[in-house]
Amino acid sequence: MNPTKLLPSFIFASRWIQAPLYIGLIIAQAVYVWLFMIELGHLVHGIFGEQKMTEADIMLIVLGLIDVVMIANLLIMVIVGGYETFVSRLHLDEHPDQPEWLNHVNAGVLKIKLSTAIIGISSIHLLKSFINAGNLAEHTLLWQVVIHVVFIVSALAMAMVDKLMTQTLILQHNNH
Repeated sequence: MNPTKLLPSFIFASRWIQAPLYIGLIIAQAVYVWLFMIELGHLVHGIFGEQKMTEADIMLIVLGLIDVVMIANLLIMVIVGGYETFVSRLHLDEHPDQPEWLNHVNAGVLKIKLSTAIIGISSIHLLKSFINAGNLAEHTLLWQVVIHVVFIVSALAMAMVDKLMTQTLILQHNNH
């Protein structure tokens, strides 16, 4: 092999070092499935158990279940989208279950999808806190709102930067 091509080939092959990270995220997702089943068990036991749950208790557990599902969705986006973008193609073009978004995933699209998922997760946490506001300090609620707003502003900034970059690429392509 040509020595001048050896280093670029080695650098390009180094992307496979990320594969164990995605396997680790799959294991983390299995942990979230386990957590979901435990929380679902608490809900069912709370409904049919001797001590009846209040509507607020049920709502808090259901919001916790939704939170777990949203985090699992975030993990799928990172695992599938990240692997496809940074490691290797998944070759799912003919697969009937291929997610629609995977056809046009790139680092920019992945960042926007991740930021909107994080905003959704933050929204669920904020809603849980407002339902449970009587048990939380006012400064805790304030900081949760501030952090949520920072997530929203960050997502908007990323979307604007991505749009500017896309427009710049289109202009460059049209000029050549």
